[in-house]
Amino acid sequence: MKTTYAEQYRQIGLKIAYYRRLRGLTQEELAERIDRSPAYVGHIEAPNIIKAVSLDTLFDIAAVLEVPPYKFLLFEES
Repeated sequence: MKTTYAEQYRQIGLKIAYYRRLRGLTQEELAERIDRSPAYVGHIEAPNIIKAVSLDTLFDIAAVLEVPPYKFLLFEES
């Protein structure tokens, strides 16, 4: 992972957390549905941890949360 994209990964994680809560899912429930550990989901969502996400995983998350994948890639300027 390039550190130059740290802010974008942080924003992706925050959006995943937002849509997960909107759907009423816990980190554990999302993790189970995408075949990952709850710790993995926690690291993605944590604003102080920069965790890269593969497109496959992002697409899996989008499908579970019923959100078009592009919504995770619309970035706010910092």
